[in-house]
Amino acid sequence: MDWHAWHERYDRPGSGYPRRLETVQVRFREELDRMPPGPIRVVSLCGGQGHDVVGALTGHPRAADAHVRLVELDPRNVRDARAAAAAAGLAHFEAIAGDAADTAHYAGSVPADIALVCGLFGNISDADIERTVDHCGELVRDGGAVIWTRHRQEPDVFPRICGWFEERGFTRQWVSAPDAGYGVGVHRSTTAPRPLTPGASLFTFVGYDVLRGVQETTPKVSTA
Repeated sequence: MDWHAWHERYDRPGSGYPRRLETVQVRFREELDRMPPGPIRVVSLCGGQGHDVVGALTGHPRAADAHVRLVELDPRNVRDARAAAAAAGLAHFEAIAGDAADTAHYAGSVPADIALVCGLFGNISDADIERTVDHCGELVRDGGAVIWTRHRQEPDVFPRICGWFEERGFTRQWVSAPDAGYGVGVHRSTTAPRPLTPGASLFTFVGYDVLRGVQETTPKVSTA
């Protein structure tokens, strides 16, 4: 999968991709609006070209307060994210070319006020989704929000992800409708953050194309 070319999907009018992006931006702006005066810490895992972060911050009255750390493996995407942030005049935008699973990349930027985990959960195993959700308790402060996405195709893990967050002291603020054509959730922490685990790996990025192949070739097991 060419993860740089993948972002061209946001230019497909009428598809779920631009609508999902717009929804993430709207929810991100709502979180910015509720923040008290002062710096706002934002981290973005597998942040791609920064469309969600940069798009939401462009023209927003709190843009100057946002201190963003975006972590993305593809250096071409990192280059484009930096260029977009510079064009938008975002003074406190840092894009790191590296493995977003490595907790070392978030040191000094967490616990954040807002964490974006968008475009990730559809590309990793269910066990790694749950592990990443668990580590979100290290990534955001008490009262901080996680904005996340996961497609609603079968097997639909979206409801289970909600449960994993809520089992770990997050409250559900908003979720997209099941028939929206995409899945977006916002969960807010209600507990003090745990210290960041040094040297931990949050997930192994597999890729949705590989995952779908595995699911399609796995024999169905009867649950009767």
